[in-house]
Amino acid sequence: MSRARTAALFTVPLALAGVLAAAPAGAATPRPGPSLTCQGKGVESKAVVRAHAETVIDAPLSTVWKLQTDVERWPGWQAHVTSADRLGQGPFRPGSAFRWTTPVPPNPVTPATSLDITSTVKQLKAGSCIRWTGPATGEGLHIDGVHVWSFTKVRGGVVVRTEETHTGEQVEANVPFATGILQQGLDAWLVELKTAAEARSC
Repeated sequence: MSRARTAALFTVPLALAGVLAAAPAGAATPRPGPSLTCQGKGVESKAVVRAHAETVIDAPLSTVWKLQTDVERWPGWQAHVTSADRLGQGPFRPGSAFRWTTPVPPNPVTPATSLDITSTVKQLKAGSCIRWTGPATGEGLHIDGVHVWSFTKVRGGVVVRTEETHTGEQVEANVPFATGILQQGLDAWLVELKTAAEARSC
């Protein structure tokens, strides 16, 4: 497969899935600096596609943490998550796995499909950090992701920081574009988390 076709294969589905949509007003902003870690583990060090964002949420840490870890309820506050299911029972902890989806409309390269993501929690410290990994697959598309979250209680709320890396043929075919998509996805996630948490705290 040519690099041009590979890049198109990656570009169109994710853009139409909503990840490429412009971040709403008040979106989190990228913050350069040291990579995030959870219990000493971070994102994929050799990945060339990576993004980092943060925001301050005016809500109790318990509210923010509950929203983020109650994955089966993500579709209720995340516009582009169409389904989310735990693949096991018990508390959200290392080893917990969950499967979630986002739609991919038909486009010139692939038919209508869903991006199917299976994430597994690798590290977690309650109320402080989470690190999960896993593949995202759709028809003609495969991405391996590593995602780290950090939660810090501050006066008036919580600072939420996130960093994610992607690897795979499609994303590596156009690193600047793939990085932009990833950044916009993180920004949108934090805006929606902030909106949901602050609404619950009113």
